[in-house]
Amino acid sequence: MNQNEQVFQNAPVKKAVLQMAIPTVISSLVLVVYNMADTFFVGQTHDAFQVAAVSLTNPVFVMYMAIANLLGIGGSAVISILLGQNEKDKARAASSFCCYASLAFGVVTGVLILLFMDPLLALLGATENTYQFSKDYLFYIALGAPFILFANTFGHTVRGEGAAKVSMIGGMIGTVVNIVLDPIFILTFGMDTAGAAIATVLGNVFGCAYYLYYFARKSPLLSIHPAALRAGKGVAGRVLSIGVPAGANSALMSVATVLLNNALVAYGDKAVAAMGIVTKAYMFIAFVHMGIANGIQPLLGYCYGANNRDRFRGILKFSGVLTVLCGTVLSAVYIVCSEPVVGLFIDDPEVVAYGGPMLIATSLAGPILGLLFLAINSMQALGRPVPATVLSVCRQGLFFIPLLYLLDAVFGLNGINFTQTVADYLSIAISLLLLRSTMRRAMPRDGAEMQKNARKQTA
Repeated sequence: MNQNEQVFQNAPVKKAVLQMAIPTVISSLVLVVYNMADTFFVGQTHDAFQVAAVSLTNPVFVMYMAIANLLGIGGSAVISILLGQNEKDKARAASSFCCYASLAFGVVTGVLILLFMDPLLALLGATENTYQFSKDYLFYIALGAPFILFANTFGHTVRGEGAAKVSMIGGMIGTVVNIVLDPIFILTFGMDTAGAAIATVLGNVFGCAYYLYYFARKSPLLSIHPAALRAGKGVAGRVLSIGVPAGANSALMSVATVLLNNALVAYGDKAVAAMGIVTKAYMFIAFVHMGIANGIQPLLGYCYGANNRDRFRGILKFSGVLTVLCGTVLSAVYIVCSEPVVGLFIDDPEVVAYGGPMLIATSLAGPILGLLFLAINSMQALGRPVPATVLSVCRQGLFFIPLLYLLDAVFGLNGINFTQTVADYLSIAISLLLLRSTMRRAMPRDGAEMQKNARKQTA
């Protein structure tokens, strides 16, 4: 038994959760820093229009993450369930599928962006002041799409075999490269938003190189060899179906961000810049929650596949307490220090004045937001994509979009500020009800029936 399997099977619950969650949280925060770096260094130009341009193009990057989550989180869940059932050949097929699917999606997505650049920029809400900056950034992000999707897909996939530290290292390599290159390209060479995009792409190229090395030399169970696909009849469909909730959440986040930016344009480009900063700052809290939820998902999937009901519940309970504690501390810091946090990104009093109240309003759901992500990931680990997808659609679609227009019409900018928080609380309430009913059906006290359910999900 290798070290990763030992964590899945025999490690005490708290140790197993922390061993998987801590590297995954670090990986998630690394991604936040990665995403924040462009905004931070572009902000050092003291040009609010460039900051707004990066904010306007952020939905494209979020859409990349939607595809990476679809393949990576879906792949991680399927791999962990299959390993719990000792179906190692099918697990290798799943990882190989994730490899080639991420590259194919990257090529197609990049070509589409380049072909429809102008209408896409109009849809994103680019104005005369931000158009060229947005176009420069988006051009290089499109060219780098295959690298971005491959690196971020495998940041999730390797956790399916318990390699949380590998995911963390891959993310850190890309982030360090990005942070080193950002000031050189943006400030030293004066390349502005184009320099930020080039640094982002090169960071992902280095991340890809690390994951290729890992699969070629280090992975004990997984493979990216095309021959591995032969053993994977039905695996591709399973990866995609289980990954839909994570993909839908990010995809709808992209759509919601486009609509949010378009609503904010009426209040000026500086309001757009402020919300862009707040959104990226709040990602720090959201990604801590998501890191814990993503980290324990392979543990939950393995427990489900191995018919270990009590360990499943113990992992979920401890993780819930952990997310609430982390969320409460971080949200308190943001609420108390809202304007200084926004001021870290740009020295513009008007942008900071907009951003302070935005950050306070957005952070009010921070303490319990993790319960939503735990519910979604638990249902993915149970092979139940439908209720998980419902929750993803609720947060950024069913609730957020109508609330955006309703609260804007009634309360103006202040209503827009509270839209995400109201949508989050409604989604959290529904998530707890759905998780309870799903666990009753998927994890009955009859162990034989639970094993039968798990095998149906990977048949």
